[in-house]
Amino acid sequence: MAFDGATKPKTCIIGAGCSGFTMAKRLKDHDLPYDCFEMSDAIGGNWYYQNPNGASSCYQSLHIDTSKWRLAFEDFPVPADWPDFPHHSQLLQYFNDYVDHFGLRDTITFNTAVTDCVRKDDGRWRVFLSNGEVREYDAIAVANGHHWDARLPRYPGAFDGYQVHSHYYRNPFDPYDFRDKAVMVVGAGNSAMDISSELSQRPLAKRLFISMRRGVWVLPKYLNGKVADKAVLPAWMPTTMGRALARSKIKKSIGRMEDYGLPKPDHEPLDGHPSVSGEFLTRVGCGDITPKPGIERLDGDGVIFTDGTREAIDAIIWATGYNVSFPFFKQDELTPRDNVFPLFKRMVKPGVETVFFLGLAQPLPTLVNFAEQQSKLVAAALLGRYAFPSRDEMQRVTAADEAMHLGHFYDSPRHRMQVDFHVYVRDLMKEIERGAKRDGAQAAA
Repeated sequence: MAFDGATKPKTCIIGAGCSGFTMAKRLKDHDLPYDCFEMSDAIGGNWYYQNPNGASSCYQSLHIDTSKWRLAFEDFPVPADWPDFPHHSQLLQYFNDYVDHFGLRDTITFNTAVTDCVRKDDGRWRVFLSNGEVREYDAIAVANGHHWDARLPRYPGAFDGYQVHSHYYRNPFDPYDFRDKAVMVVGAGNSAMDISSELSQRPLAKRLFISMRRGVWVLPKYLNGKVADKAVLPAWMPTTMGRALARSKIKKSIGRMEDYGLPKPDHEPLDGHPSVSGEFLTRVGCGDITPKPGIERLDGDGVIFTDGTREAIDAIIWATGYNVSFPFFKQDELTPRDNVFPLFKRMVKPGVETVFFLGLAQPLPTLVNFAEQQSKLVAAALLGRYAFPSRDEMQRVTAADEAMHLGHFYDSPRHRMQVDFHVYVRDLMKEIERGAKRDGAQAAA
């Protein structure tokens, strides 16, 4: 189904986090009709602390790892008095201010979930809602996030103590009191770094272990006294050259991970999604955090590790990532398998060009304003100003894009949707131009 621009197609936006409400603004700007459904009672998604829909991973002390210089929306600057790395409450207030400034709140239906989406013979969609309503739409914009379906590993044995996924961790005291306990954090991502650094403070956990199956590079928030993610390589510089320069600078600045007592990474810096922390390496160096290798088996009141050692453990926090899932799609072609979900420009499944996936990526440096850029292609397509290439061409381009964005990363579920934000956006703008030319050629024919 192609949009010809003669009529105004109506879109169903699923979710009112930063991806959903920026999509809504784009459609409103172009006078395109839409309904936006949010299962919670307010906007914000993952950044709505204690979100009653259970989909937020915010813990009380969380500060975003992206600097304010990289997360601002194009036409709505962040507050001038913000710190370099704002607290989650500041980010949520920014989101609310954005929604109110552009008059979006009244266009969002709260406390209403999309439960099923059925494609009709004419290519349109029948959308089922939690309130019992059924509505029809020409297009669907999926903005339900991908940090809510907690992934838990399986190990032999059983553990008798307290266990929680980092998705449900909120603070050191409630609902579980971690004070004077032997605590183990499992994982090596940003949440693992943050939570282990917090709980390892001497008035809190009695001992803090972190179990890492493989070594990772832990990058600082500042380099040479400046915010690390503020620097952007010039557009003319090949990505391989830029990556090599960045690797050299990182190694020179932070040294070797094994010198801190951490396992040696089996990859170069930037060959994995970086874990960013201004505190973790110091905590390890001070002995507040004890690194351990991967888990061999759970053992009642303790854990046996792959090096044969055993530690008595009171509580485990599994910072082991998330599954990508869309509970409102029952179609196999729209169901990811182990986070493998190749999409044309990280947005569209070839053959299903009426469904747009927003923010479904692990972009460096930021996800906050990622969908704001993607919404430009969506609007162009709905307005009949952009034509998709053939299915075969979409698949060829998708394979090439994934090789370029993912080829240098080691294989892991967290790396199966990785993109470089700046490279991606530059290419996306070029693709919108290519699509406009295709649309013009089709119209002339």
